[in-house]
Amino acid sequence: MAYDRYVAICRPLHYGTIMGSRACVKMAAAAWASGFLNALIHTAHTFSIPLCQGNVVDQFFCEIPQILKLSCSDSYLREVGLIVVGACLDFGCFVFIVLSYVQIFSAVLRIPSEQGRHKAFSMCLPHLAVVSLFISTVLFAYLKPPSISSPAMDLVVAVLYSVVPPTVNPLIY
Repeated sequence: MAYDRYVAICRPLHYGTIMGSRACVKMAAAAWASGFLNALIHTAHTFSIPLCQGNVVDQFFCEIPQILKLSCSDSYLREVGLIVVGACLDFGCFVFIVLSYVQIFSAVLRIPSEQGRHKAFSMCLPHLAVVSLFISTVLFAYLKPPSISSPAMDLVVAVLYSVVPPTVNPLIY
């Protein structure tokens, strides 16, 4: 979405050429491949840990931190490894989004008319709001200290980052 917005605002006359079906297929393949790699790593990790505290998860879906709480092995190194791998994948996406929006905002601020700037910002800000909500809640969920963790807070945060952004997307776009 960030790249689509960048092309639409910064290179509007070339939009059809740049955002052709080939570019869309490449971007979709990259998103699917990184998502598949992330899911594969987490699934392999989940099946490799021994569970000795039952198999009941205190969430409405099997979230990785909740599964790690059921493990009877010391999961600190595994958890750090998962966070590092996930952070590397996520950081690449985050840098791409930030660079796209820096270029978008610098182009929008050069638009002479107030109406043109308003139209460009109204096209970008909803996407930025959903991405910011998702990233901030995920960061809070995975990087919060265990001392402030409670099952109720974990559930609320999980709902915020897994249910709210997909629900809000059709309303925004």
